[in-house]
Formats: sequence, C-alpha cells, structure tokens
Amino acid sequence: MKFTVADLLDQLPADEALPLPKLEKALGLSQQAEKLQLQIGLQGLCKLGLITLQEAGVIRLQDPELIPARLRCSSKGFCFALREDGGEDIYIRDHQLNHAWNGDRVLVKVTREGGRRRSPEGGVQCILERHTPSLLAQVEQLDDRLVATPLDDRLLTAVELPGSDASYLDSEQNSVVEVLVDRYPVGQFGPQGHVARSLAVNGGEAADLDLLLTKHRLHARAQAPRATLKALAAKDRTDLTDQQTLLLEPWTGKEAPGLPALGLEQREGGWTLWLHSPAISERYTPGGALDIWLREQADALCVGREWLPLLSSALAKASAFKVGEAQAALSVALELNSAGQLEHYRFSRSMIKPVACAAADALNALAERKPKSRTLPAALKGLKDQLPLVEQLVALTALLRQARQANGSLDLNLPQPAIDSLGDLAVPGPDLPLEGWLVTLEDHHPIALLREAVLLAERALGQHLAGLGLPAIYSTNASADASDLNDVARSALALDIPLELGEEGNASAAELAGAFAGTDRSRALQQQLKAILKPMLLSDGPGAHALTGLVDGDNAIAPWCCPTLHYADLWNQQQLVLLLTEGKDRPSVRHKTSVDLASDGCLGSIDWPLLAPSQLSPYQKVLEHGLVQRLNGRRRFLSELQADLLAMLQARQAEPLVGQVLPGVISGVQSYGFFVEVPPSQVEGLVHVSSLKDDWYEYRSRQNRLVGRKNRRTYMLGDQVEVEIQKVDVLRHQIDLAVVLPEGEDPDPDGQDEYNRGEDSRDDGPDPFAPIPVLAGA
Repeated sequence: MKFTVADLLDQLPADEALPLPKLEKALGLSQQAEKLQLQIGLQGLCKLGLITLQEAGVIRLQDPELIPARLRCSSKGFCFALREDGGEDIYIRDHQLNHAWNGDRVLVKVTREGGRRRSPEGGVQCILERHTPSLLAQVEQLDDRLVATPLDDRLLTAVELPGSDASYLDSEQNSVVEVLVDRYPVGQFGPQGHVARSLAVNGGEAADLDLLLTKHRLHARAQAPRATLKALAAKDRTDLTDQQTLLLEPWTGKEAPGLPALGLEQREGGWTLWLHSPAISERYTPGGALDIWLREQADALCVGREWLPLLSSALAKASAFKVGEAQAALSVALELNSAGQLEHYRFSRSMIKPVACAAADALNALAERKPKSRTLPAALKGLKDQLPLVEQLVALTALLRQARQANGSLDLNLPQPAIDSLGDLAVPGPDLPLEGWLVTLEDHHPIALLREAVLLAERALGQHLAGLGLPAIYSTNASADASDLNDVARSALALDIPLELGEEGNASAAELAGAFAGTDRSRALQQQLKAILKPMLLSDGPGAHALTGLVDGDNAIAPWCCPTLHYADLWNQQQLVLLLTEGKDRPSVRHKTSVDLASDGCLGSIDWPLLAPSQLSPYQKVLEHGLVQRLNGRRRFLSELQADLLAMLQARQAEPLVGQVLPGVISGVQSYGFFVEVPPSQVEGLVHVSSLKDDWYEYRSRQNRLVGRKNRRTYMLGDQVEVEIQKVDVLRHQIDLAVVLPEGEDPDPDGQDEYNRGEDSRDDGPDPFAPIPVLAGA
C-alpha cells in the first residue's frame, strides 16, 4: 500500500471536511487500484470511529480515549505502549496486541487504570504505521513449512516463506537473509514474506555495515529529487567577510557534515560571540519536492567511518564553508557580559569568509604546548595567526560551561569506548544530544567550543520566535522522575557514597553526578543515573528543559545552528529567513519609525501582524499534520541505530576473547544475575545467577547486590571482578560471562548451582506490570 493509516489521518484537518479528490491528491494516489485501497481504508476507519464520511468529504473525529503510542516489546512477550504525549506507559497483553508488532505506531485504549505499583493496561485499537516492512532472519524448515525466524527476538512470530526460498537454508548459519514482508498477520492467517537476498555473517567490517544498514532499512535510501538551487546574492546580505571567523572540524569520516563557524570580539564589559550557520534553507523552495525529501530523511546518520548525509550532494556542496572563500550564512551576534551571561542578540543574513580551520589534532597540540614555548608544533602552523582567537574561545567556553553547570545542567564522564571502527560516532555532536545529558569533554575539544555557542544561539532563536508568536520547533527535556532519582541515591548510600540531600530528602541529577564524580565507583553510578534521564524531544511549543538548567520563562530552545544534521534546524531556519525578509517592521508604510525585527529589542513592542496569514498558513498546517511527532520518531530511530552499531562493534571486539579471563566492573545487578563491563571496549555481558555455583545467592534490591547465603560473598554495583568470556552472539549482541573465583575456592561445594537455578526460575526479571523508564535508543 502506498500510504499508511498515519499518512491518511495526518492529511485530515481537525473538524473540517476534506474532499475525497483532495485527499487522493495529498496521498499521491493516481492509479485506480490505489484509490480502491483508500476506499477500503476509509470504511475501516469509519467502523473504528476515527473518521466520518459526508458529502463534503472526510472528517476526522477526535476520541480522547484513543492514545497514540509506539509498541516496545521484550523477548519474553511483555509489551508496553510508549505514549507519544509522554504519559505513563501502557501494558499490552498478548491477546490485546491485535497483530501489532514491536515498533509499530498504534492507537491504544486503556482498559484498566494503573495503581501504585502497576502500569495501566490497554489494547491496540488501530495500527497507524508498520515499523517492520523487512527484517533480518534465519531460514528454517519446520515439518512441511519453510519459515524465517527473525533475529530480533522482540518480533514474536515467524514469517512463512514460499518453497522456492529453500535454497537459502544454511545449516552452518554463516549467513542471514533479508526478508520482505508481503502480508502482515490478519485474522487466523500468519505473516508471509519472501527472501530478498542473503548476507554474510563473518564477512568483515564492510559486511557488518551492510548487515546494520539492511536491518534498519537504510541500504537503499531514496535519491534526492532534481531541484534547481537558488543562488544567494551578496548584495542582500550583511558583509562579515572581514571578521576573524574560525571553522571547527571534529569529524573526519566520509561525507561528514559541515558545522557552524565561530567568531569572537572583545567589547567593553564582555564579548560578542558570533555563530555562523550554513545558509541552506534559502536555497530551495519550502514545501517543494526537495523540502519534502529532506523532511523524510530527517537526520544525518553516522555509521562509523562514514555518514549517510541529510543533504543532497548538490545542496551540501553549494552551502559548504571553506577557508578563504566567501559563503552565505545565517548569523547571530551574542552579546555576553563578563560573567558569560547573554544580554542581547541580533540575527542577520550574512556573507562570511573563514580564515582558518581548527581540527582536533591542532587543538590537542595547542593544549599540550607549554605556555612559554617558542617553537610551534606542525599541527598549529595553519593556525599561527589565529592562536589568540582560539585561546580566547577556549577561555570563554570554559566560563560558559561553568555557568551552565551551576544552573543544574548535567555533564557525565561517559565517553564512547576506544574502538577505532566507531569513527565519528565516538565524537559527540555540537547540538543538544538525544539522551538528555552531555558528555564531559576537554577544554580544547572542537565540540566543547561549539556546543556552548550553539546552546546560546538556539536559546536566542527560541526566545525570539516565542516572543513574536511565530511557529517554531522547540527542543524540550523533562526532568527525571523524583522516585527514580531516589532509587539511584539509595544505591549510592548502600555503597557508602556520602550524599547531601535537600530539605525534602531529594537530590537532583546534577547533585548526584557531582557526588559520584570523585568516587571509585563513579562510572557504574553515572550509568545508573544515565539510565533514568529523560530523552530530548521536539515540540511545537516551549517546554521544560532540564539539560540546560534554565528556569521557566527562559527555556525556549529552538534548534537552527546545525541544518546539515537535522531537518528541525532547517525548518527553524525557514522561519528565521521568513521573518528577516518578509516581516513587517512597522504597522504600515505611513509610520516612519520601524523596529529591528532581527534583535531582542523588538520583543514586547509589536502589536501588529508581522506576517500575512497566507505566509504562515503552510508552516502551521505542517505542524498540525504531525511534523514534530514524525521527527521525534526519526530521532528515536537514530538513537536505536547508533546503539545497535556500538553493540555490534563491541561484540566483534569480544569475539577473539572467548575463553580468556579479563578484569571487569559490575555495571548492574538484577535478580537473575549481574552485568559486567569489560574494558577497553566497555563491552557489557551477563553473569547469569545459574553460573554462580559456589553458593545460593539472594537478590537484595534495596542494596543493589547479590549476597551468598553461606559464604556471605557479595556482588554489588561497581565491584571489580574477573570474568571469563564464554560466548559471543554478534548478531544479537549477547555476551555470556562467568565469574572466576579466587584461586583455591571450590566452585560448587554443595551443589549450590541447583539452588541458584531455582532462585532464578522464581524471579526471572522485572515485574511486567511495574512502571519502566523510557530511554532513547533502549
């Protein structure tokens, strides 16, 4: 089918009839068979009470009991609907799934309200959008049936294959297959599909990348439509080519996206920090074919040593910043006082000419250079004339970071592991991360310089668009739940970590991170904290923003600085350009006094429409039709892709170590065992409770530890242990470990292994009805 239920509903305005021909055109339906499918779909949605059909057209009905959500299932059959509005997750029993699969967007109806320790229950009423049109699987013969068993054990069904696919049977399991789903389960009939191609399991780094891209359906991306790009004339822009502008290049991968440029000028009482973003949105027509294609791409994707870019090659080439070449930009001048606080800002459409490029090796050389050294390292020769500018940027960035952290913003010392094939994925982006926390960086790191400026610039645009009442996409970040923070605090107290709690006995995430930083269990505790933090989300209105530490009324953050990375930035650039080029700076032409729409000085002084309704309407309709929800969905996809890539690379690092004994650190404790992180790849594996044969171990959840009944040996968070890597499943990213006991101890003195097996069978994981935190990429 050419469209999904979500596509159909997104085209219907609220409480207004849309004529059927217009709906067909909006969905791109031209063939009679496609229009017949639409008729069948409309009849089904009428029966569900989602729409009504009248002579004037199709009307969407609003039912507050139907909750949009995305399914998240486990291999044990537990399924939860993760609400798109951020509400409490809804437990879905298997007989209430109505053939929905893991990852599907669905409409859910609550059938039983939740209690103090139980999640609400519900059932799937409608599948809005299928998440799995294809999958990786292994072909198996079951009696007279040929089936594909998904590698993803969260897909709780096999797919029936035609007999002609028997050639893909592989008893040695040296390959897997890509299966295209031809029919999803319906009524009593199961899913059907066919094999598209076979992929090697042990074919090296390139084959692993092919596996990853195929799993996430990225191996055959749609080509950019042909489009004539607009030339941006210098005469219409502010000339900033004489400014000392610096490019920063932290990434080295193939087709790595370009990033903003920075400039800095000292002034009386502080500085003017300039940020210049590539002028991309001005080069194509908003709402045109290229814009729609970019919207569907949504994000640039890093897959290790190379990138799957957001922009078309022509668009990237036309807008790229290069040293010594004049280029169009969208700029903001941020006026800061001596304490690094933002006092004023002004936006402009500009022309810049970067004077130098500061890559990571050059900034590292600057950090290692002795203060009074007369010799200049080779890596710094290209920056010889700009060293004072770089050093001023480093000093100002440190001041801005300290101010941000003082407001409660959270940095965690949890860098990516030292795996060479991670490539650019080991380097964080300059924008606000999806995970809701910032990784600790050295003062001279290129991203450390960029991200403080990006945060200020996006705060300035957020305040500007919100103050003028113009449409925008905002970044929001909810605070972690107090109960979850208290659980982490209790874990720390059980480990004798001193904590200073507030008057109500609570601690903030930043306070906990500060208390953990100087301890010998810092990494394990920070990982516990990371697991409960809320992800970054996009919204069509300003909202809470725990990561920035900004107070209410000052927390409007509108991303726009990294249009090479995210479509949300491109969309907000469109709003900024529209304001600067079409905004009315006075009530009428008869008024001689105008206001500067580019600066914060205009806020609160405008009582006339800045833009005509016809200019704003296309953007408002796009927001009404679910743009933000779709971009959030793509961000979750991005997070899952990156987590999947990291897990695969870590598993590959562990493969040659099977049978070896290595030191590790306990990173999590559960009733069924504990997880151990093994450096330097930081691969994490499970020590199952059944492998602890020296005693019968009890799980003490409040103390976050396992304790032996006889020998009183404990395994708790942050403990250093020696483990043997027993098994590695690269495709499923599963690592099995066994603890190595001190020399001379009997591993199973009284047959205690049977007790641990029995203990595990009584409590094999979390309560499926208990509320669970929602993590980006989990």
